[in-house]
Amino acid sequence: MSEKDGADAPKKKSKKKLLMIIVAAVVLLGGGAAGGYFMFAPKTEKKPEPPVKGVVVSMEDPMTINLASGHYLKLGFALQLTEAAGEEKIDTAEARDLAIKQYTGMDVAVLETEKGRDKAKDDLLTKLEQAYEKEKTQIVMDIYFTQFVTQ
Repeated sequence: MSEKDGADAPKKKSKKKLLMIIVAAVVLLGGGAAGGYFMFAPKTEKKPEPPVKGVVVSMEDPMTINLASGHYLKLGFALQLTEAAGEEKIDTAEARDLAIKQYTGMDVAVLETEKGRDKAKDDLLTKLEQAYEKEKTQIVMDIYFTQFVTQ
């Protein structure tokens, strides 16, 4: 019996070693996979925070702009500046010029629909944002119409 007991003992050690090797391999592979995932996973970009509202700059007088076919537009608007613009006064001459260029020659039928007005306003806002950008800082963030009369 002692010979059989001695023969069984090495087999148990052999199974333990094999089990330990398998467990170690699984742990190493799992750790490598996790490390690779974190290393090569796409990084999520932080969305820029929307600008904070600052002062509102009103145009002094409404403008009369010639539309197509003998019609005209009486337009008054104000610029919503960002907090980054600060409190200093901005020159609104460029904003007036861009508005005149945007609306001159437009068809009155387009401006009589909400969709047409909104598109023209969005186009003007895009131009104003680009014109009043300082050192990659947004200065103008919105336009408020104070008068919008077509005839």
